[in-house]
Amino acid sequence: MFTDPDRPARVTETTAPSRLDVMLKLIHRVEDLIIALLLTATLGLALYQIVLRSVMGTGLVWGDILVRLMVLWLGMVGAMAATRQRKHISVDLVTRFLSPGWRRVTEGVTTLFAGCVCLVAFYFCLQFVLSEYELGDLAFAQVPYWACEAILPLAFLIIAVRYGIQFLLALTRGRKAAP
Repeated sequence: MFTDPDRPARVTETTAPSRLDVMLKLIHRVEDLIIALLLTATLGLALYQIVLRSVMGTGLVWGDILVRLMVLWLGMVGAMAATRQRKHISVDLVTRFLSPGWRRVTEGVTTLFAGCVCLVAFYFCLQFVLSEYELGDLAFAQVPYWACEAILPLAFLIIAVRYGIQFLLALTRGRKAAP
């Protein structure tokens, strides 16, 4: 492209995304892809089970348990995405009557509290998965229960970290922290 030497060049300030921004965007897209694939697979398997039962009078032996486990995974990955986008359920009955300063304080405290609750849930879910690992029971085929339930501590840890980050951002930048 040619530029006119008599015309001053426009100075535009563009900031290239940092490596962290690019990495976070990639992680978010992977989460969204997992949600889409899980939802599609769950609906497809459930529909397949319905057709098999209605038409052929049979079904997959492991189909029902797999659908339940896929719903568990879908719910936990969905909760991670909701926390990422700050679209999770919150009760703001009291905060609407507070001044903006006090509202920010209470939102920060509730965000911190939610993160702590998720850390406690992470600990107990991890203990649960480790006990399932020791038992060695199989969910279906050759898939152990602990592998199916591994999403529980992982998701609670990620949610707790996200709440922690939201809390720190609220402290440092004065951003709204919503639990």
